Amino acid sequence: MVSYFAIVDDDHILLVDHKNAQLWLPAGGHVEYGEHPRLTVVRELEEELGIKIDAHSIQAPLMVTCTTTVGLTAGHTDVSLWYIVQSSRAQELRYDATEFNSIRWFAFSEAPLHRSDPHLGRFIQKLSSTPLS
Repeated sequence: MVSYFAIVDDDHILLVDHKNAQLWLPAGGHVEYGEHPRLTVVRELEEELGIKIDAHSIQAPLMVTCTTTVGLTAGHTDVSLWYIVQSSRAQELRYDATEFNSIRWFAFSEAPLHRSDPHLGRFIQKLSSTPLS
């Protein structure tokens, strides 16, 4: 099980160029045994991007998907919970260079759907029609 956390600012989404998946993805990580998926978001946000957040501020996932992995870790199936985390494009982020080649903000309309999770386009459509608090 994976907790994706899409970091969003207005009509922009932060994606990471993931080394193993060889795709632009929302940040995220596998849920550890006995860990609540919201706590995975809290842990991974700090580990991967240096952001500290309270688990109680995270709402229910916007979407749940099932995907066969590709890239260097190809061949297994991930069940992914897609959470939204509000942030500012001005916030300084430090990313885990052992996991990511780079990170980048994309306008929703410019997200690299051809080189991403196959569900990212649907997620962005949901984001576009969901009032964010």
